[in-house]
Amino acid sequence: MISRAAKYELNLFFLALGYFSRIPMPKWVEYSPENLNHASRYFTLVGWFLGGCVAAVYFIAHQFFSSNISIWLCILFSVLLTGAFHEDGLADTADGLGGGFTREKKLEIMKDSRIGTYGACALLIALLGKFILLQELQKIIPGLAIAYALSRMLAVSLLFTMPIASDPDTEKTKPMAKTQSLTDKWVLLLTAIPVVFFIDWKTLLLLVGMLMFIRCTAKIYFNHHLGGITGDCLGATQQISELCIYLLLISASQ
Repeated sequence: MISRAAKYELNLFFLALGYFSRIPMPKWVEYSPENLNHASRYFTLVGWFLGGCVAAVYFIAHQFFSSNISIWLCILFSVLLTGAFHEDGLADTADGLGGGFTREKKLEIMKDSRIGTYGACALLIALLGKFILLQELQKIIPGLAIAYALSRMLAVSLLFTMPIASDPDTEKTKPMAKTQSLTDKWVLLLTAIPVVFFIDWKTLLLLVGMLMFIRCTAKIYFNHHLGGITGDCLGATQQISELCIYLLLISASQ
């Protein structure tokens, strides 16, 4: 018999999984804005899970195909698994910040479901970048898991210290978690600890320093242009962080 506390934590985990992926949630999962707020504690753990799924697709595909084809298949699977959730945020952020001259116009463009030139270029660069970087990565399977987990942790952590630039109720895709407890923040950070089993301490220090730099830069940039963040900003931050993690792991292995 599952205790009430355990069921509550499972409820939060499946909410986090449903937020970041197209994986169906069990029917007993209860959604509420408060539950979504606290579900943010499991976003790093969900990143590990999704990264593991994508890594598994690469491993299986590599038994039958070349490395390049296996990488392409795992990228395709990733887009289907997440519903291009983060890629959509990257494209909308690029369109808004590239095509708008005022805060209001930038936010208006970002809410538009149509994709523009800036968004198309950002998507092309990101997807092509993943394909090229994964080719250069010596240990693809742990690299995928690390990048998926830490990039989501970094993006979501912006919610802890930044205001929402637009009304979350007007977001065109999914609602955003708005407030987190101290427990949520600690669980989000502590579930990143498994990274120490995959990389050496020097690479770990470089990785932590790079992620802190990206977070600080994103915070300053989005505050300057939008006065806060939107769900699209989080998606863009995740995609950029993922690419940077691949770059650092490649550099550290040379």
